Formats: sequence, C-alpha cells, structure tokens
Amino acid sequence: MRQSSKINLPTLVFFDFLAAFLAWFLFHHYRKYFIELQPFDASQYYDQNLFLGLLVFPIGWLIFYYFTGTYTDPYRKSRLFELFTTLLQCLIGVLVLFFLIILDDVVNSYRSYYQSTLTLFTLQFGLTFFFRYLILSTAKRQLENGRVAYNTLLIGGNQKALNLYKEVTQKSRIELGYNFVGFINTNGKPQAELTQHLQELGRIENIKEVCSAKAVEEVILAVETSDHHRINEIINLLADRAVVLKIIPDMYDILSGSVKMNNVMDTLLIEIYPDLMPPWQKKLKRLLDILVSTILLILLLPLYTYIAFRVKRSSKGPIIYKQERIGKNGKPFNILKFRSMYVDAEKDGPALSQSDGQDPRITSWGRIMRKWRLDELLQFYNVLTGDMSLVGPRPERQYYIDQLVKIAPEYRHLHKVQPGITSLGMVKFGYASDLEEMVERMKYDLVYIENMSLLMDFKVMIYTVVVLYQGQGK
Repeated sequence: MRQSSKINLPTLVFFDFLAAFLAWFLFHHYRKYFIELQPFDASQYYDQNLFLGLLVFPIGWLIFYYFTGTYTDPYRKSRLFELFTTLLQCLIGVLVLFFLIILDDVVNSYRSYYQSTLTLFTLQFGLTFFFRYLILSTAKRQLENGRVAYNTLLIGGNQKALNLYKEVTQKSRIELGYNFVGFINTNGKPQAELTQHLQELGRIENIKEVCSAKAVEEVILAVETSDHHRINEIINLLADRAVVLKIIPDMYDILSGSVKMNNVMDTLLIEIYPDLMPPWQKKLKRLLDILVSTILLILLLPLYTYIAFRVKRSSKGPIIYKQERIGKNGKPFNILKFRSMYVDAEKDGPALSQSDGQDPRITSWGRIMRKWRLDELLQFYNVLTGDMSLVGPRPERQYYIDQLVKIAPEYRHLHKVQPGITSLGMVKFGYASDLEEMVERMKYDLVYIENMSLLMDFKVMIYTVVVLYQGQGK
C-alpha cells in the first residue's frame, strides 16, 4: 500500500478512548451539580469514584467497540454508515450503563433518570462521532489526493480494461485509492494504449506469483463478455489470498441486485471481500474459541491422561502424533492428535483411512478413539493457539490438496477461513476414504463458508454432539 502518514488502528482506539474519557468526566460533574445539586467544590476532582470511572468505563467502551467490529480499515469505511453504527453502539452502551449505574442514583423525580440518560448519550455519541468523523474525513482526503492507495492489479487487456483505467485515473473528480501495479492479459494482444500506462505482468496462470511479488491488495476483473467463463477460474486462483476482488458487472448483475455502492462517485463494481463474517461476529467467534478451548482443556485433563495411557499400551511409539496440515490462506501448521495408528503406517506414502475394521494400520485402541473421535481432542490446543477454530472445514495435507484442486478448483475457497475441529462437512458427510468423497464433503463446507455466522456454528456444534453420541467416526 502506498502511504503517507497513514491512519492506523491505534489512532482510532486512542480517540475512542479520549471521547469516552471526556464523556464520563463531563457526565460525572453533570450528575453532581445538576442531578444531586451539590455545591461546586474543587475536591470533586479528587473523587475516587471519578478516577475509577475514568479508567474503567473508557476501557469498557473500547472492548464493546472491538467486539462490534469498529476497528477495521478506516480507508474502506463510509462516514454515513459510521454515523448509524456509532449511533447504535452508543444507544446500546448507554442503555446498559443506565441499568448498571444511573438506575442507582438518588433522584427527586423520574425525570432525572431521563435527563441523565439523555445527557450521557449525547456526550458519548457526540464526542465519539466527532473524532471518528475527523479521522474518516482525513482518510478520505488522503485517498482523494493519492497520499494513500491500495496496490491494485488489473485483469484484462482489452477495451473494457482500458475504459476502466481511464475512468479511475484520468478524470479530475475523486481518485478511488488505486495504485495500479500493472495488468494481467487474459486473451490475445492487449490494447496498445493500455500498455503505455501499465506494465503487462503475465497471464492468468501467473496471478498468484504476481500478487505476492507486487504485494497486491485489490484485484479488478475487467474481462470482456467472451472471457466471462474465466471469471470462476480467476476467483478460484485467488481464493486463498487475502485480497479484495472487484468485478465490472454486466447488465444481468445490475438487474439482479449484485451491484452495491458505498459511494455515489464510485465506479460500478461488484466487491468480494476476503472476510466472510461481520467483524463483530468474527471477533466473538475467536473469543468463544479461546474460552471453550481453555475450559475443555482443563476439564478433559483426566480423560487425556486415560487416553494417553491406553495409547502407550496399544503399541510402540509416541503418544501424540503431529502432522502438517494447511490452514487459512494456505499457511501450514502442525495438527495434534493422539496416535491411532502403528508407527510408520504411511511409510509407503500418504493414504486415507478406510471404514472401521478394514484399515490394518489402525491399532485396536485407535479404532475406538476414531469411532468416538477421541484422537482429535488434543486439537483444542490448536484452537487455542489460533491455527484452528471450533467450527470450520477440516484441514488437509498438501499432498491431497494438490490432487483435489486439479479435479475441483473450488477447493481453494476452503482456505478463506480458519480450519476447524468440526465442520458441516464432517456432520453431514463424515470422514472421506478417497478423493471423490473429499470432493463430496467439500460441497457441504462450501455451503458453510457462504453462510458463515455464529448461529451456523452453534448448529454445527450441536449436531456434532449428536454424531459423537452415535459413534459414527471411523
């Protein structure tokens, strides 16, 4: 990203803290002098409750803002949308404070409750949005004058790509924060005028290497109608990269409602963001991962001890088995399991497990563990470290991924999210014994990704408990 004095997240946090600090300071004195009708006294500034409130309440607001998804890239925010978001946040927060703090105030009439609540809301909302508006306005000006811009790759070399480049960069209205690093040609000889402005960086097959080499943050697809069949191919190639994908829509996309605009001056583009959940749900999902994993690791310690004892007695070899799997955005990590197979079970190469009783590599105790999925209980540690989540597509080895993407390129989309201990695919399909079954299971995981939410996670976890009770593992 090209940047000059770029606004970062600590700046947003600082001014939100300052707004909450000032709001509570002013509200404290309002309560003393206008509600409790106390005479002015300089000793009020040394009130222990005041100092405690100035520390606790701003931190509380920051935690609330964090889990409601406030702290995201300010350069991608709309000031109007931020107005409604701040309004809703402050309304909810002040209502909570009303029942926690204001309701205990000693008042002469119920009107004082309304006055206190309205005053706190006005102070909190007014100061918070004032600072946020200044920050977002500064961010917008930086985008307009080109001081901040996203490294952008243009895909397409024909007239459509040239027209888009001219619209974005050659009009004296609003620059949209694009720093074009070059273009990838999709078909035939590119427009000569386009090559005068942008460097041709290769073909579609090189897109992942180009994105890495040029630190690409946004990709714009400007392909001709005749090349629309390649859009799915491009999306699949970029599925495991954290880039914002934008597509020039055709008339069908416009009429079907796929085109959404945050800024009336923006170019018409369909935007596909790498984040599949609202920020507040994403934060809460991670918090639940940490809390549940920590609790279960402690509660299951006696069971871990018993499983370890049985694994040690079942056959020679280590108790814990580590295996490299591929996680979010293609990042490898070591998954932990209680060993359920004999040592050197894969000396002839990787192989998927067969149905119960038919795989000679599995120990007698290993069959019991796999039936009830006890061997996977150690993966709560992987969840705690952030390599996995409680719910998400099961991670696979690179050996199988290389084969899967050849027959099902859509598999790359599973790397958009954190892999999980359980998944919709595991609940609806179960373990896969060959590549065809892995492709079938993938369909359920793709449905999960397109419908990700905390509610979906809870449903998957409930059905996982049912599956475990039925002992359907293998």
